[in-house]
Amino acid sequence: MAEITSVAALRAIMGDARESTRKKVLDHLDEQALAFLEVCPFAALATGGGEEFLEVSPKGDVPGFVLVESSRSIVLPDRAGNNLAFGLENILRDPKIALLFLRPGTGETLRVSGRATIIDDADILDRMVVGKQRPKLAIRVAIDRAYFHCAKSVIRSGLWRPETWPERQKISFGRIIAGAMKADGTVMAEIDTRVDQHYRDVEAAEAPAPR
Repeated sequence: MAEITSVAALRAIMGDARESTRKKVLDHLDEQALAFLEVCPFAALATGGGEEFLEVSPKGDVPGFVLVESSRSIVLPDRAGNNLAFGLENILRDPKIALLFLRPGTGETLRVSGRATIIDDADILDRMVVGKQRPKLAIRVAIDRAYFHCAKSVIRSGLWRPETWPERQKISFGRIIAGAMKADGTVMAEIDTRVDQHYRDVEAAEAPAPR
């Protein structure tokens, strides 16, 4: 199989996008995009950092977790995590950023790209408190491009159809970390216990308040 090494060769096989398709690519969030974000609970955030690794980070939170400042500016909370901060470090090296937003039950996805800054504005962070959890930082995105991607990939994957889902896979961070440390099964079990407790804490913090 020959390798495709130029845009001309790529387009010779794929053809060009329809002019009508190009018209859907906007430089702002329109009414449908704003409505989508009002209840969106999940995004994948992509960053690059020059010669560093490209990164894609999952950002999940309560529905509507994205703060919309305007049709050209949004803010995402950066919740407490593993402190690797690969994506945040990439933003400091190169502010270009891309986001893919998913809304359960909706086949279309929202794609947003632009330039990011990391902020610790107290007023904004106070607006992003969930339970007792206040993010230490937030990511502001100045939007350059926003558009909806069609639902074909979601339909093909059966993403929102439970009857197509495989059995849940249990991931053991203990196995990975203990293996890298050449530690025994006791360490593995301790790590997995801590992770499971952290998951329960997150679920409790974001559970709806009783009526």
